[in-house]
Amino acid sequence: MRTETAPSTCVYVLQDRRILTRSMTNMIVVASLTPYIHFPGTAREALTFYGDVFGCTVQMHTLEEFKRTDGPADAIAHGSLMNGPVSLFASDAIGDETPVRCEGMMMSLLGTAAPSVLRQWFTRLSEGGRVVDDLRKRPWGDFDGRVVDRYGIHWLIGFEGGASD
Repeated sequence: MRTETAPSTCVYVLQDRRILTRSMTNMIVVASLTPYIHFPGTAREALTFYGDVFGCTVQMHTLEEFKRTDGPADAIAHGSLMNGPVSLFASDAIGDETPVRCEGMMMSLLGTAAPSVLRQWFTRLSEGGRVVDDLRKRPWGDFDGRVVDRYGIHWLIGFEGGASD
């Protein structure tokens, strides 16, 4: 799909929903969304868990490191998953910030890794959480399943029926 945004810029939405922007200098920029989650005082634990599940490096900074005094010094002011297949930013909800409450939205990991890896992620995310719908073959031939992890985040994980490990 191609959408004109201005005489000097074209935006393309690819099948995998990434967005390509072509400027008048013909430079292509690929944009993707990175969730930023405010946890209710569990950001350190959640980021460590996700880093382990997805094999990412975890980087965290405390309020004290950011010279903030609006919450506990050891609270996470900013954290991220890096150098892995999943991008995620997180912090502890501080002051009047509302902690995450995931309703009507899922983190989608459809076809983002080999089926064996996606099955492992599904299993790991379900530990201490709740399987909403088993990861299984669907009538249309593809596999998917839904899980709510121990931090209340909803995940949709799946792969094409003909995909190999």
